[in-house]
Amino acid sequence: MKRRVLATRETLPGRGLDRLSETADVVTWPGTGKPGPADLAALAPGVSGVLALGNDPVDGALMDAAGPSLRVISLASMGFDNVDRAAAAERGIVVTHTPGVLAETTADLTFALILAARRRIGAAAGNLAEGSWELFRMHDYLGLDIHGSTLGLIGYGQIGRAVARRARGFGMRVLHHDPYAPDDDLSTPVDLATLLSESDIVSLHVPLTVETRHLISAGELAAMKPTATLVSTSRGGVVDEEALLHAVREGRLHSAGLDVYEREPMGTELSPLVAEPHVVTLPHVGSATEATRAAMVDLAVDNVLDVMAERPARTPLPGSPAVPGIPAGTTGARA
Repeated sequence: MKRRVLATRETLPGRGLDRLSETADVVTWPGTGKPGPADLAALAPGVSGVLALGNDPVDGALMDAAGPSLRVISLASMGFDNVDRAAAAERGIVVTHTPGVLAETTADLTFALILAARRRIGAAAGNLAEGSWELFRMHDYLGLDIHGSTLGLIGYGQIGRAVARRARGFGMRVLHHDPYAPDDDLSTPVDLATLLSESDIVSLHVPLTVETRHLISAGELAAMKPTATLVSTSRGGVVDEEALLHAVREGRLHSAGLDVYEREPMGTELSPLVAEPHVVTLPHVGSATEATRAAMVDLAVDNVLDVMAERPARTPLPGSPAVPGIPAGTTGARA
């Protein structure tokens, strides 16, 4: 008899769901919008696995609705702040994500935001589309150089290092702040205060946790150069958006490039940052290429299949066991 798996979307890139359906009975959320906690809990009874996107809510109520059969929560995302990890740990449930496969693609998008924000590409393209380009003037659309500037990376994991490699081609000086990252020849480790004060561009590459929520707020923005650019492709809650809005509007920060927000998705209730001429905004597309999104789904499916086959998960979250009911860092069958 096939085990049941809940997928929070009916369609996903690639053939991952097809592969999963060969082994499990897949139950999917049929709606067109974002499912709420109650929507998913109603579909959860008896499932052995949950395959969710990075902003779908996976809370203790869903886990309880699934019951003791639930062995793995597999996220098709790098971020994991949508999961109640404490509730999963209490129940011995494996939680996995998809690091690695999206690092290079997200680094590409990070550099796109750096270029767009520093060079005012959004404002220039918008005026052209509106038919406002009627005269060439030397002082129009003046941005700031990327080549030869200083790039500060807060968080120096796989994505941060991929951004640092790209910075070499622009002749940039690269700093990083990450107490857990090993040193390399791409970047110089510094404390946060030094990074903020010396960087022309500050790029965020940390997960959203209790410790990193509003890591960049009014005090940190005040410590940055007024000619600096803030870029975030991590998670929206890492930046205090109200403080950022004031800093840009008051000319205390040159620009920002954002792919993530405290409220996602926005729908028609847009953040005021979207309308700011010195802020480039994108709808969480850091990993959005056909190959990368398919690879994310494939890895998420592999994690589900491995755990259901009594094998250790390939990419458990830090602190999560790789095998149900077994403490992280150990191996063995479920207790």
